[in-house]
Amino acid sequence: MRTHQLVLEWIEKQLSSGELTLGGRLPGERAMAEQLQVSRTSVREAVRILEAMGVVRAGVGSGKDAGTIVIAEPGSALGSTLRLHVATRHLPVADIVETRVLLESWAVERAHAGVPELAEASTLLDHMDQAPDPITFLALDARFHVALAQSAGNAVVSAMMASLRGAIENYAGELTGNLPDWDATCARLRAEHRAILAAVNANDGGAAAELVAAHIRGFYAEAGVGRSTEE
Repeated sequence: MRTHQLVLEWIEKQLSSGELTLGGRLPGERAMAEQLQVSRTSVREAVRILEAMGVVRAGVGSGKDAGTIVIAEPGSALGSTLRLHVATRHLPVADIVETRVLLESWAVERAHAGVPELAEASTLLDHMDQAPDPITFLALDARFHVALAQSAGNAVVSAMMASLRGAIENYAGELTGNLPDWDATCARLRAEHRAILAAVNANDGGAAAELVAAHIRGFYAEAGVGRSTEE
């Protein structure tokens, strides 16, 4: 086992046992190196990995932001990983689409009417009506779908959808060139968004789940996903 992995395992045990909690600070680099009998280089490597994973934030200098602090930002870390793997074509777009269908249909079926996330979703729809171009529209669209998923109140589903957000924007943007008429597609998507949100607000989870599944699959089918040989 490489020595930085020893540091990672020790920190994981500290988190699992409750010795380290959100907002807490890791021991100093020298202290950890001496305690674990590894080099300070190994400690630094482990901390860099944890930063990339969204588990800690390393501060410099002095004061309340100094030191390495335990945070919780799984969405951003998972999102970076997913975007890279989508870029390598290792994760087919069609598989990500079906994962979205599973997550979002589950979420809207269990969404809680009146939660702040649904108010945010409604505001995003208004902004989408004024979006000047496909890039702006799709960025708002991704945020809308994340808000819908978050309305179910499941932290894991919320983190997974947040992690998919960047990948959604990237591959959806690439696919717009395959659409025969963006204006017509955009108008249809806006109408479908409002129908989904209306079903959620009416506490009709079954209808919302069917609508969101048809909405997601419909866009990608129109853009040609499912007809390429790579899938």
